[in-house]
Amino acid sequence: VQLQASGGGLAQAGDSLRLSCVASGRPRTRYMMGWFRQAPGKEREFVAAISWSGGSTVYEDSVKGRFTISRDNAKNTVYLQMNSLKPEDTAVYYCALPNERYASMPNDYRSYYYWGQGTLVTVSS
Repeated sequence: VQLQASGGGLAQAGDSLRLSCVASGRPRTRYMMGWFRQAPGKEREFVAAISWSGGSTVYEDSVKGRFTISRDNAKNTVYLQMNSLKPEDTAVYYCALPNERYASMPNDYRSYYYWGQGTLVTVSS
């Protein structure tokens, strides 16, 4: 499985960006997916996750109400719509896919096996 993230770039505070992550190879069916981010000098942190059906989502507290995760299984693509961006959202954003089906949606990066290459989001004030 390969994950290809895109959509990052430069933004000003208050702007919006939409990240995409396309899975190719042998996409796992009925698997949840997640987004993580890593700012310079900081550990990788959970951002959001979505169930296979899209009916369940979870978010890190600081992005609730601003970010929306969604997916289109027909296109093997997961999206992260980011609104009202803040400078503290600046980071490299990674999409991730676990190698097993979880009953819940873990926010621990160690629960994920496949990772995209990351896309840089830079938000200026």
